[in-house]
Amino acid sequence: MSNDVAAGEVSIDISEIIKRIPHRYPFLLVDRAEAYRAHESIVGVKCVTINEPFFQGHFPEYAVMPGVLIVEAMAQTGAVLMSKSLDVDPAGKTILFASVDNCRFRNPVRPGDVLRMYVKVLRARGGLFKFEGKAMVGDKIAAEAEFAAMLVETP
Repeated sequence: MSNDVAAGEVSIDISEIIKRIPHRYPFLLVDRAEAYRAHESIVGVKCVTINEPFFQGHFPEYAVMPGVLIVEAMAQTGAVLMSKSLDVDPAGKTILFASVDNCRFRNPVRPGDVLRMYVKVLRARGGLFKFEGKAMVGDKIAAEAEFAAMLVETP
């Protein structure tokens, strides 16, 4: 048994992420997740490369990951946490971004960076979760925000 499992923490690979959330290339912004603790927290990981399609226009001379996509990566990480915690059947339900508050951008994210999204549940009631997220590159905060997501029925 690994130390993560012994501590009650689980890693989630890309194949499970694809089963849990509907996002696909070029909009899937989480490569793997670590330190999953049901109903509590998760760490999403995005390995940022120059091959990301948004770098063609943001910016050709000084490539910087758009802040809204950093927030989206945090939201997708929260959706993975929510989906696994609630054991959501993606065939009939979707997790949607509901709100974002107190968002701040601190440092740029550039090609070659490993972006880690630390997401913690602040409150959960049924199919509505409120999160606190910090996106980090090394020991530097790239962005931070509070955000919410809701579980909805899909046709």
